[in-house]
Amino acid sequence: MEERLTLEITSGLTLEAWLGIVDAPRGGLVLCHPHPLYGGDMDNPVVVRAAEVAREVGVATLRFNFRGAGASSGIHDRGEGEQDDIRGALTVLRQRVPLAPLALAGYSFGAWVSSRVAAREPGLAGVCLIAPPLTMADIAIPDGADLRLLVVAGTRDPYCPEPDLDRLASRLPQGAVARIEGADHFFFGKLYPLGEAVRGWTAGWVGR
Repeated sequence: MEERLTLEITSGLTLEAWLGIVDAPRGGLVLCHPHPLYGGDMDNPVVVRAAEVAREVGVATLRFNFRGAGASSGIHDRGEGEQDDIRGALTVLRQRVPLAPLALAGYSFGAWVSSRVAAREPGLAGVCLIAPPLTMADIAIPDGADLRLLVVAGTRDPYCPEPDLDRLASRLPQGAVARIEGADHFFFGKLYPLGEAVRGWTAGWVGR
C-alpha cells in the first residue's frame, strides 16, 4: 500500500512522492530514479520493483520525483540540488519511522546522486547503487563500518561496463558487487534477479 505525499524541500520547492506503508516497519528506504532529462521518474520499473521487494521485507519506502520531474516543482540541477531533494526525503521518512534504520537506493543517475549524499550522510544503515553510470560520472564511495553497501549491475550494461565495474569492485568490501547475467542498463527481462539482489541487501541491513 502506498500513500501519495508532497514533500516540501525548501520554501516554494515541493516534490511529489509515494510513501509505501508496512505494519511495524523494520526500516525505511528512500529510492531515487534515473535521469529526468531522459524520461526517468519515480514510476520507473526498476525503482518500483526495488520498492516492492523492500516492503516485502518489512521496510517502509519513499520514492519521489526529483525537482523538475513529473509534478515536482523546480528545474533539473545537474545532480547538485537533487542532493537536497534526497536529504529532504530522508528527513520525511525519518519522521515516519523514527526508531528504524534508514537506507538509500538509487538507479543510474539516482545511484550517482545517492552516492554523493551517502558519502556525507552519517548514520545510514545501507546504500544500494543500481547500474551506476560509471562511464559518465565518478561514483563516491560511502564509508562506515556499519554501512551495508551493494552495487548491482548487468553484465551487458554499456554505461556500467564490466572493466569499470571491476575497478570499482577492487575499492569495495568483498561481496559488495552483484552482477546480473545478461542484463542491460534497463534490466529488461531481468527485474526478478535484480529484485532478489535488492531483497538480500535489504534483509542484511534490517537484520542487524
